[in-house]
Amino acid sequence: MAVGAIRPYIVRMSSSSNPTHPYTVEVFPTEKPAGHFSWTIRKHGKLVERSDRPIHSERSAHEKAQAALERQFHGER
Repeated sequence: MAVGAIRPYIVRMSSSSNPTHPYTVEVFPTEKPAGHFSWTIRKHGKLVERSDRPIHSERSAHEKAQAALERQFHGER
């Protein structure tokens, strides 16, 4: 697959409608193994956390990213 052909599924919203602002969650397909997904969490555009293993489904990747994001919020308190 050519570089640039994969576009991440990025969840971004304006700060007024995004309760997770300044965080963004990105879920994207991995190149290897094919058919798996990975995720990243960014704060103000800087990488905070990412998955360390390929995840078998996009839905599962979103769930794991959401759990990690909640840990980030609890860590700030």
